[in-house]
Amino acid sequence: QVQLVESGGGLVQAGGSLTLSCTASGSFFSINAMAWYRQAPGKQRELVATIASGGTANYADSVKGRFIISRDKNTVRLQMNSLKPEDAAVYYCNANVKRYYYTPNLERWGQGTQVTISS
Repeated sequence: QVQLVESGGGLVQAGGSLTLSCTASGSFFSINAMAWYRQAPGKQRELVATIASGGTANYADSVKGRFIISRDKNTVRLQMNSLKPEDAAVYYCNANVKRYYYTPNLERWGQGTQVTISS
């Protein structure tokens, strides 16, 4: 079983910074792409940023230039700068995990961490 455990959420003032972390644990052969999603109340879950196993990162237009996704082995981080009220949401870690070399990728989600922005 593979688990994704997130940390780092909390309350921050608009304009401030916050870093989220997510670590994959358990038994698996490899982790491919990892990503951060977010979901605000009443809205659909949206992709924030992705990072491939080789390190290539992509960002939603709404966070480009403000957020940085990084990865170290089985841990993915999201550094969030210049936070805006509209960044407030529950942030979810996502990973495509290969349990064994011969099995297809499985998608795994973290439990979510709340990010609250005060204006």
